[in-house]
Amino acid sequence: MQVTLLGTGCPVVSLDRYGPATLVEHDRRAVLVDCGSGVTQRLLAAGCPGAYIDALLLTHLHSDHLVDLYQLIISSWHQGREHPQKVYGPPGTKKYVKGLIKLWEAERKQRVSWEQRESADGLEVEVEELKPGRVLTIGGMKITVVEVDHKPVPHAFGFVFETAEHKVAISGDTRRCPALIEAAKGADLLIHEVFIHDDMPGIGGLRTAETIGNVASYHTLSSEVGGIASEAEAGALVLTHFVPPSADRDELLAQVTADFDGPVIVGEDLMHFDLEERCLAFGPLRMTLSLKARE
Repeated sequence: MQVTLLGTGCPVVSLDRYGPATLVEHDRRAVLVDCGSGVTQRLLAAGCPGAYIDALLLTHLHSDHLVDLYQLIISSWHQGREHPQKVYGPPGTKKYVKGLIKLWEAERKQRVSWEQRESADGLEVEVEELKPGRVLTIGGMKITVVEVDHKPVPHAFGFVFETAEHKVAISGDTRRCPALIEAAKGADLLIHEVFIHDDMPGIGGLRTAETIGNVASYHTLSSEVGGIASEAEAGALVLTHFVPPSADRDELLAQVTADFDGPVIVGEDLMHFDLEERCLAFGPLRMTLSLKARE
């Protein structure tokens, strides 16, 4: 199994951290989790154009997690995709996708008519809405849908990917969630969102203390996430969905490692984990990963 962090950011625009998206690959199958801003560029940089994606899983229907869905559809078609996009998401996904496709209907028809490509099937979208506890099988991967706590968002999921050898848990957006901790038990990698509240001062006319408190209340604080990884007995903790994206990496690492004695990795866009080779790659950097043996 291989995992690539495509986007580690949040709604705040960043030149370093694009919108939330993670790529999971195994046995020549590719699953995209979330579809944030810039995902199609990051997919290309990761060597997996959107045309190769077997399924898109949406954790929830916040804009920063799905804003580039139509770009994925169109760019994948231009890359030669000849079969529909398969999208899995929470209740409400069908309504959202139907509206999105309708919004761009005239533009899409014009493209199809004018460009005269062999097939327009790659512009179709098949949507399946998920329920907590659902288990998907894609290639050799078993993917379990976990309900997480991102209220007031009514439906939010994390996903646990398993093969015979490896296990990876992706939190999605959530406050501390016992169901996720239990589902992630013994994962080689726990890929978890983080809200760095110490780096979010109030700014007049932009955000008040109340604003910060409300946002913090449905995310996982940097002071909590290390303890969550310890409870989950994770092999390694990978931080993502940084709020704010410009947080001090050294201070964050010091805070999180106080509660988790395993490897803590401050995720970066295009950071790549090869679990079979036990390797982390980022640009020219290569380092070994110490992974737990599966029972």
